[in-house]
Amino acid sequence: MVFELKKTASSTKARLGTLTTDHGTIETPIFMPVGTLGTVKAVKQDDLIEKVKAQIILGNTYHLYLRPGCDIIEGAGGLHNFINWDRPILTDSGGYQIFSLSENRELSEEGAKFKSHIDGSKHMFTPENIVDIQRTLGSDIMMVLDECPPYPSSYEYAKESMELTHRWEKRGREAFLNSQPKYGHKQAQFGIIQGSTYEDLRIESSKYVTDLDFEGIAIGGLSVGEPTELMYEMTDLNTDYLPEQKPRYLMGVGKPANLIQSVARGVDMFDCVIPTRNARNGQIFTRNGIINITNAQWKNHHKPLDPDFPTDLCQKYKMSYVHHLFRNDELLGLQLATLHNLTFYLWLMEEIKKQIRNDTFASWYQDMTDQVSQRI
Repeated sequence: MVFELKKTASSTKARLGTLTTDHGTIETPIFMPVGTLGTVKAVKQDDLIEKVKAQIILGNTYHLYLRPGCDIIEGAGGLHNFINWDRPILTDSGGYQIFSLSENRELSEEGAKFKSHIDGSKHMFTPENIVDIQRTLGSDIMMVLDECPPYPSSYEYAKESMELTHRWEKRGREAFLNSQPKYGHKQAQFGIIQGSTYEDLRIESSKYVTDLDFEGIAIGGLSVGEPTELMYEMTDLNTDYLPEQKPRYLMGVGKPANLIQSVARGVDMFDCVIPTRNARNGQIFTRNGIINITNAQWKNHHKPLDPDFPTDLCQKYKMSYVHHLFRNDELLGLQLATLHNLTFYLWLMEEIKKQIRNDTFASWYQDMTDQVSQRI
């Protein structure tokens, strides 16, 4: 994997770059649709490419390990072949799922022992076998095993958690460097910064992860319940201590406004379930703000949402009809909203790149943040 920094915007830390993998080149900043089980819910792979314009998607190691299992994916020739996707894939390590299953897991120096949410069976993730699992998945970018502390956390817990993550990361890096890909394409490994919302821990973690010389660096442990401004503050702090020539990935973020503001703070890559999950609940993101299609105001709105925006939901279908679909649990409504939200997210990233390229990002991003955040 090769990352090339093309440009940094004036007056902000916003960046343009390219991330080249054996499955294609990604132009950053970029949003990665989440395909937890090898599928971005309600969207075909062809639509992800042709309509959404997705350059990379994310898969979930925890879920894929449990279902369908590594043996089946390896038998298919890796995750790319199994899901029929010939573009880059990033897989997370399962650290966040371990965090969210806190009642069903035990942490130790060795790793994380947990019970399957499916059948209660017991499993163990270690820094080493997480590398092995992701070698079998064959993702272009794999993440190290980490622990994501909750918010709020005491300073003592955050420090102990961060130090455990650091020891796991060192072992995970060694396992990566001492193993080989399985399917003829190269893989990269990203480290993860932790430290909760404590500045000194965040700085310490930034320096430690940088010294391990991963191909990229992720900012973890945010978007877990802390105030939005605090998330921005920690992100801004972390990017101050990260090398310019490596990609920066803010994990699990977020809403359109979060993407804009985090790009301004020097982030290159994002993933989040919000555009797909919220779409299935009737929340639609647009250039002019956020709408809830199930609200009664759309019942007699016999016009498309936005005739100038390139999605079927905007151009072809009356809002009254889409409202009707949602009120009656019709699958077409979920599909239209999901395709629209993902297309909007990728459009927004292209618009951000255009603004950086034209040296207008600094004067554009605050107004655009307000615009996409308002409720319609």
